[in-house]
Amino acid sequence: MSTRTLISPAQLARPRARAVYRIVFGLVVTGFTLVFLGPLYWMISSGFKDSQEVVRTPPTWLPKTFAPENYSRAWEIMDLSTLLFNTLYYAFGALAFQLVLDVAAAYALSKLRPVLGKAILGMMLATLMIPATVLVVPQYLTVLDVPVVERNLLDTPWAIWLPSVTNAFTIFLLKRFFDSIPQEILDAAAMDGASPVRILRSIVLPISRPILGVVSIFAVVGIWKDFLWPMLTLPDPSKQTLNVGIYSLSSGVPVNVLIAALTIASLPTLVLFLVFQRNIMSGLTAGGLKG
Repeated sequence: MSTRTLISPAQLARPRARAVYRIVFGLVVTGFTLVFLGPLYWMISSGFKDSQEVVRTPPTWLPKTFAPENYSRAWEIMDLSTLLFNTLYYAFGALAFQLVLDVAAAYALSKLRPVLGKAILGMMLATLMIPATVLVVPQYLTVLDVPVVERNLLDTPWAIWLPSVTNAFTIFLLKRFFDSIPQEILDAAAMDGASPVRILRSIVLPISRPILGVVSIFAVVGIWKDFLWPMLTLPDPSKQTLNVGIYSLSSGVPVNVLIAALTIASLPTLVLFLVFQRNIMSGLTAGGLKG
């Protein structure tokens, strides 16, 4: 069965049509590359310029005054080592809670089939329709005075970790993947005397490594790029994340040093995506087919 394409193989067999196709394809790819990589190149190259060249109009493509010391100055002036450690601490703490609680919730909804499980999943997915900014005020009032325990969680990691656990999209991704696992395998393990927890630990989790990798990357990147919530819940400068700390210290810093700091803050997530981009795509599509 032939694959339907925009241009038929018979048309591509003609030399003129093939040449036009390659030219158009090259122009489209080049255009999209410039659109997406242009701002990234400007940010990295501006970190090597002096403060006057950065604001020059029109901008220069290549730094006329190459100043790599801007990056070391940004690291020292803004204390990026502390901010980087804080961000990693919050990110991997949120990841640990998501892997434990969201996996348990998705496994229960997928394989244990509780009463009103579909209704609960529907209400979870309905929360995805609510803009995140609408939830800022009720979440802030909750961490300001947690019900029942009556604790103030401001300036503590719990203010970052607990809201990140309630992620309906993560639970949905995990549930969809768990649904694709053949029930016969789990029934055979249950007949051998394995408990639901043992089945989850010994069978479901090893099979679910692709989607667990995707969830892990999403959890880390979600905490890394968040700005508004850490700014509200972490007023102490020594406990702030990378984005909030750079924003707080940006007023008295030269613009070229500030851009160098932003470049340093962006590199870890870019490297993470470039290294694991195949795993992300395979994990997102792994639960699409049963069998």
